[in-house]
Amino acid sequence: MSESSPQGAERDLFRDTWVRYLGYANEVGEAFRSMVPAAVVWLSYGVSSSYVLADAIDKGKKAGEVPGPEATRRTRVTVAVVDTFVWQALASVAIPGFTINRVCAASLYVLGTATRWPLAARKWTTTALGLLVIPIIIHPIDRSVDFLLDSSLRKMYPSVEKPSSS
Repeated sequence: MSESSPQGAERDLFRDTWVRYLGYANEVGEAFRSMVPAAVVWLSYGVSSSYVLADAIDKGKKAGEVPGPEATRRTRVTVAVVDTFVWQALASVAIPGFTINRVCAASLYVLGTATRWPLAARKWTTTALGLLVIPIIIHPIDRSVDFLLDSSLRKMYPSVEKPSSS
């Protein structure tokens, strides 16, 4: 979960509560890919994607509540929604999902060629490894996506306000 909100600051439902973990549903789905039907994995992506969309809408709504001229408000809302959606889609769904998928696929392959373990043992080991990797990859991916957006998309925003991600 993200760092605690400063004292007196409003608690962010999507970043400071258990709801944040919904963004990791697809990583869990990927870790279990070798053991569950593909529909379960796709459902986990649906949960994560719904989280991303809800967070983007929430940030846009909050940006719209800040007083100011209508033109500035529209720009602020657009920037908040786009930035949050792109950041969350990359940092919570696409990059970690791909990473866990590849870690699990590689480990299943290596276990299949390097051991004589039964398939069930290899699948459970692969799933456990995938689950163990999730907390390790979160912060490096978050920081990398921050760097990527700071170096690209965020340079196109109006200079008055830059959203704060993560």
